[in-house]
Amino acid sequence: MAAPPPSRNAAASRPPTAAHRTSAADPAQSSENPAEQALGAPHQPHAGERHRILAVFAHPDDELGCIGSLRKHAERGDEVMLVWTTHGELASQFEGAADAYVRSVRQEHGAHIAELVGAEHHFFDFGDSRMTGSRAEALELAQLYARFRPDAVIAWSDDHPHPDHRMSAKIAFDAITLARIPKILAEGRSAPVPPHRKPVRFYQYPSAGSSYPVVHVDVSAQIEVVKQAFAFYQAFYQWPFSVAQFEGSLAARGREVGVPYAEAFQLRQRFPPALERLV
Repeated sequence: MAAPPPSRNAAASRPPTAAHRTSAADPAQSSENPAEQALGAPHQPHAGERHRILAVFAHPDDELGCIGSLRKHAERGDEVMLVWTTHGELASQFEGAADAYVRSVRQEHGAHIAELVGAEHHFFDFGDSRMTGSRAEALELAQLYARFRPDAVIAWSDDHPHPDHRMSAKIAFDAITLARIPKILAEGRSAPVPPHRKPVRFYQYPSAGSSYPVVHVDVSAQIEVVKQAFAFYQAFYQWPFSVAQFEGSLAARGREVGVPYAEAFQLRQRFPPALERLV
């Protein structure tokens, strides 16, 4: 039987969020350039403007590269959702465990991390190491996009060795376009789902093989939450590397841009957004 999940840190608390959240759909917006509209034209938020951030990953623990960024958005009142496309049920810690037990443990993992971040969470069940990147998988995710209406999506890189990581990134990107088309969203549904046509910025974990621009998020104020999330998974997986080593990787990213700790992503567009001014 697999080891039980590590105990939660009782001191971890959900960050303050907006007093009222709305699930009402925004009006569909037209654009002379649909591709630009879908992939996220440069946008300068107004003071006090709130956004929706969605992270899509294959397995619980994949999200460790963006915990600080998600927490930072939750702290400012943005709506945040963590999505896993599988339960990661083939992890060696579950050798011989009943399927119901595995899913129960993974649901606990997801709920705990979402609580640390201050996020909603959702599991799909596309099968650990069985994802195909199919239209059917992307459509299920697109229907979630149409309900949650994200302004930004975070996913794996396109060339990670694990096939689920690549496939989860593929459907996360494909779903942006599928979520814009009412007839596609209506497939297999009795009630229509309004399309999501607002710009969506698509961020991915950095890859040496990608030419997309790299952006950094300063997570210095969120580093303790990041370390708690890493320690939670480390205790479960018995990883040979320490919290201090993981902290060091974020410090190395921070040195790239002159802050104590940072997380890095690649923005899936040819050029980064325009600056208002040089200084």
